Amino acid sequence: MSLNGWGGKLHRELIAYLGAAAPDILCLQEVVHSPATDKAWLTYRDGDHVLPQRANLFGEVAAALPDHQAIFCPAAQGMLWDGEVPVPSQWGLATFVSRDLPIVEQAQRFVHKTFSPNGFGEHPRSRNAHAVRVYDFRRGRFVCVVHMHGLRDLAGKADTAERILQAERLADLVRWISSEGDDLVVCGDFNVEPDSQTFQILARCGLTDLVSARGNASTRTRHYTKPGRFADYMLVSPALEGADFSVVYEPEVSDHTPLILEI
Repeated sequence: MSLNGWGGKLHRELIAYLGAAAPDILCLQEVVHSPATDKAWLTYRDGDHVLPQRANLFGEVAAALPDHQAIFCPAAQGMLWDGEVPVPSQWGLATFVSRDLPIVEQAQRFVHKTFSPNGFGEHPRSRNAHAVRVYDFRRGRFVCVVHMHGLRDLAGKADTAERILQAERLADLVRWISSEGDDLVVCGDFNVEPDSQTFQILARCGLTDLVSARGNASTRTRHYTKPGRFADYMLVSPALEGADFSVVYEPEVSDHTPLILEI
């Protein structure tokens, strides 16, 4: 499963859904980790963009998936707010892997800028990717899963020089983590349109996007009110092109839809 968790804004629905679904591998973007506080909620402020954030979403998802290894990959540390009190908070990706699937290799790399320790930074902000290579004993195969949260550009989702470089860096990570014969899944909130050059670059790794290939009309829920209905994608290597794939519209647990691949 790949999902942008929206900072846990729909916390109750999100935790209930993830706990019940318990995917073998969960790739979660937009995750908050605030170890300096025991508050349940904090507030993100960026000009007129104000958003409630679940202060320790990473720990809460980990608690909902007790049979999983939990890995947090921070992209930046900045301030969230408890009223008028600033609280240091880390923001990034998290990967949760069932303990039945040994992680034999993994890597976290930045696809745009590097770790920002003294604030979330100017847009477009630091973005990272995380990759795991696991062994599936049932099928007797290695499976590589890579996810990222693509950079957000205030001008929109069109291709830019930064997004092209981001895709090249993601492709480099894909090539590094995988070996010939591995099953390969690349997913996440890419923050691009379906016609982006990102997919041409990833096609050189033998990857096909299932969101577009299966004719899905959107990867957004009704909670997203801006134009543009795509952000999230799941690409696979040729051996997985026929696997079951779904975009989950109900229940709504974020302004993004979960993407699920069943091998």
